[in-house]
Amino acid sequence: MQIISDLHIHGKYSRGCSTQLDLQSLEKWARVKGINLLGTGDFTHPKWIHHLKENLKEEDGILKSKSGFNFILQTEISLIYTQDGKGRRIHNVILAPSFDVVDQISEVLLKKGRLDYDGRPIFKVPCPDFVEMLREISKDIEVIPAHCMTPHFSLFGAYNQFSKVEDCFKDQTKHIHAIETGLSADPEMLYRLSQLDNYLFVSFSDLHSFWPWRIGREATIFDIELSYHNLLNAIRTKQGFDSTVEFWPEEGKYHYSGHRNCDVCLDPKTAMGLNNACPKCGRQLTVGVAQRVEELADRPKGYLPQNSQKNYHLIPLSELIASIIDKGVATKAVWDEYNNLISNFNNEFNILLNVSKENLLKVTNDKLAFLIIKNRDGKIKINPGYDGVYGKIVL
Repeated sequence: MQIISDLHIHGKYSRGCSTQLDLQSLEKWARVKGINLLGTGDFTHPKWIHHLKENLKEEDGILKSKSGFNFILQTEISLIYTQDGKGRRIHNVILAPSFDVVDQISEVLLKKGRLDYDGRPIFKVPCPDFVEMLREISKDIEVIPAHCMTPHFSLFGAYNQFSKVEDCFKDQTKHIHAIETGLSADPEMLYRLSQLDNYLFVSFSDLHSFWPWRIGREATIFDIELSYHNLLNAIRTKQGFDSTVEFWPEEGKYHYSGHRNCDVCLDPKTAMGLNNACPKCGRQLTVGVAQRVEELADRPKGYLPQNSQKNYHLIPLSELIASIIDKGVATKAVWDEYNNLISNFNNEFNILLNVSKENLLKVTNDKLAFLIIKNRDGKIKINPGYDGVYGKIVL
């Protein structure tokens, strides 16, 4: 059974998120996208967990909506603490097997701080202590370092300066099985770090709204009979893992180093040659993911291990349409064409991955049909994103 999953999302009680982010809207747009398993997001927030318990029923570790859509209990926790005399800021994705376990997690975290102010709460707990604390509750809780290379809140990001997984998780490293690539990196970039050879690379959207250019923009595909146990086994052993759907890393907001106030975007070699100083104002650049990979890599660019993971690089359909007609991604013209394609071909992933050029040409214009195929074949050029600015498609 092919499970297309997005297991890093947020709800309406997380800062910076749509106030309309509820289960109904998430399910609706997951189906349009072609996703059949979603994380719940934010299970530590008291109002959100009440919403989950009211609307979802547990079945073998999977939560079912009234119409039968699949969710899994998931949240993201921000850990901000001091280690070795330096401030550290790490985001971790947490998966849990049941409402009972989630209640125990919240009970323990309430002793460390508040849960009601944000769907992604902050705790002053070092990563090793955090993992150990969760495993004392249940060995079936999974901790996944989030968006592992992004500058500000990640395992390898420029702010934290960890150079190894062990530097961050210490004696609890043995309980880390998977690492989230993040929008600005992909497996091909992470293969250059031999220390990551035994980890599964997973990809999820980290969505803050349910629109189809956000939900499932990154996803992980499993080939399993759906249960929490089978999903956990696939993450921990790679048995049952199929592939990932990746953003083109150049399109991510932190791929290259740069300074957006000065409109400066620099490749790793140039940025390092300037000692990471902005050539216009002299301030420190935000060090991008590509540069961090260069700093940590012990393998050449283009290296692929024998057991490399299968993945698909896809620009969301709405963005392809918007680039063709030169209008905003949320405009009526883009929606009209998007809905036209969905009505003919069922869901977005089917369009992006499977529908033939001949069938596309029957319902849309040739420019868009050819761009969808170019997207599938990895032949679209993108000006890299930097310092919080998304990369842009070049036609």
